[in-house]
Amino acid sequence: MPCPGKLASLLPLVAMAAFAGITYWWLLQAPLPPAQQAPKQAKRHTADYFVENFSVSELDTTGTTQYRLTAKNMVHYEDDENSDLTQPAMRMFQRQKPTVTATAERATVNGDVSIVDLYDHARILRAAGYGDPQMQADSQHFRVLVNDDVIETEKPVRLQRGPSVMTANGMNYNNVTREMKLYGNVRGAIAASDINGGSSK
Repeated sequence: MPCPGKLASLLPLVAMAAFAGITYWWLLQAPLPPAQQAPKQAKRHTADYFVENFSVSELDTTGTTQYRLTAKNMVHYEDDENSDLTQPAMRMFQRQKPTVTATAERATVNGDVSIVDLYDHARILRAAGYGDPQMQADSQHFRVLVNDDVIETEKPVRLQRGPSVMTANGMNYNNVTREMKLYGNVRGAIAASDINGGSSK
């Protein structure tokens, strides 16, 4: 039987061993800290691909082309999914309505091709037909809202419809209703044929 003096000397060792065992068990149960992940690289406004003779079309449920967007060159950027176009042309088709064509020197298109901004010598041309004469609008910027079939500008615009000519500080054209709204300082000369017998749209 061990003497009391030896028991007293063994107690600290037993306590330390027990403490070490508890600590080891706790470390096994404790969740490991998550592994450090490399920080995400921010996307830069750099071109990630190029297309020459670019063309994209949207069809309706019957397979008929609703609009077609073409360009000599297209440059796509990875950060905002926008694209820059050179010499763009956009044609909008509707049954029983004249074709509308929008052109410019350059354009910017958003990722889902729902907004097309036309810049520098931008022109909107509605062909003659269905009771209306040819209509042409010229400006330095037009925004085409593809889903709404609306063309607008906040820049000075010159509008010619048949022999009638108008100028204004802004414009909104709805291709569905064929309604034209002019804003700001509106000036021009309206031909007698438009006043007396022409269509109002």
